Amino acid sequence: MARLPRLAVFDLDYTLWPFWVDTHVDPPFHRSRDGTVRDSRGRTIRLYPDVPEILGRLRDLGVPVAAASRTGEVEGANQLLELFDLVKYFVHREIYPGCKITHFQRLQQKTGVPFSQMAFFDDEKRNVVDVSTLGVTCVHVPNGMSLPTLTQGLETFAKAQVGGPEAQPCG
Repeated sequence: MARLPRLAVFDLDYTLWPFWVDTHVDPPFHRSRDGTVRDSRGRTIRLYPDVPEILGRLRDLGVPVAAASRTGEVEGANQLLELFDLVKYFVHREIYPGCKITHFQRLQQKTGVPFSQMAFFDDEKRNVVDVSTLGVTCVHVPNGMSLPTLTQGLETFAKAQVGGPEAQPCG
């Protein structure tokens, strides 16, 4: 079996869900009687469709998951993770404004996982570029997380571990 990361880290906005939690939706959020998650204006809030299965697969593979988000809407982001029943998948959450390098330094301190054993999924190229300088295997996610994107990311990580010809830290 291919080498797996010892920590998979996900951005939130436009990676797990298709919006910026601090500008495109209006907290506080709640679960309506029909089970849908809604914002304070009653608009339905959704994840990218494959996200629960992605997080479940990583759990089943024994890969711990963390969040690294730069949002200023810390409370709203955490509330959405709770309402979507995703908290159970995350061993750590670094959700606050600032450079993603700080998020990863804190994750490394908390977990003891070397940067080279982490995989990171983010929609913003600047975050991918910044975090790649630490030696983290990064996957740019321009259209939200999907099962094929997870597969691509895990393959990229495995190739980086064996120094294969396509082993690029990020890109």
